[in-house]
Amino acid sequence: MKPETTSARKTRKRFDEAFKRSAVAHWQSSGKSATQVASELGLNPQSLKQWKLRLGGEPPATGLRTVAELEAENRRLRREAQQLAQQRDILKKTLGILSNPDDNALNG
Repeated sequence: MKPETTSARKTRKRFDEAFKRSAVAHWQSSGKSATQVASELGLNPQSLKQWKLRLGGEPPATGLRTVAELEAENRRLRREAQQLAQQRDILKKTLGILSNPDDNALNG
C-alpha cells in the first residue's frame, strides 16, 4: 500500500500583497530582527526577507516631521493652552462666587 502523499506534504501558505507589505512594514518599524517578527507572524524569516527585497524595501516611517508641520502643531497647541487657561480662570471665578455666601442670604 502506498501512503497518501497529500497528507504527508505540507500545504504552502499563500499571503496577499497587503499582508506582505504590512509584515515588512511591521518588521522595519519595530526594530526587531526578521526572525523575531517572522515567529510572531508564523512565517519563515527568509520569506520576510524576500518580500522586503521584492517590494523594494521601503524605509520605515520614522515619525520625523518637517519644520512647517512642527510650527503648525506648536501654534495649535498654544491656542489650545490659551483657551484652557481662559476656561480655568472662568471656573476659578465661578468657584469663588459660589463659595462666598451672599450677605443678604444670612440676614434673611
